[in-house]
This record gives sequence, C-alpha cells and structure tokens, in this order.
Amino acid sequence: MPAKSEKQRKFMGAELQRKREGKKTKTDMSEKELEKYASKADKDRKS
Repeated sequence: MPAKSEKQRKFMGAELQRKREGKKTKTDMSEKELEKYASKADKDRKS
C-alpha cells in the first residue's frame, strides 16, 4: 500500500533508511512494510 501523501512517503522513506542503518525508528514497522509505504503508486509513476 503506497503512502497517501507525498509527506507520508518521504517520512516512510526516511524511516526505511534509518531501519537499514540499524538505527531506532519511530514506527516499528518491518523493512518490507516501509518499502511499500515509501514507494509511489503505479498511477503516480511516470514512464
């Protein structure tokens, strides 16, 4: 499920980066969940 807003997507992307660096995150979500939220929806992507 992609993020609902650009602000949420950026936050989840930052959380994903912290998770990959082994740092503490604010969301306690798994890396896979964070990847889903940090991605853009297919309709938002430009080819």
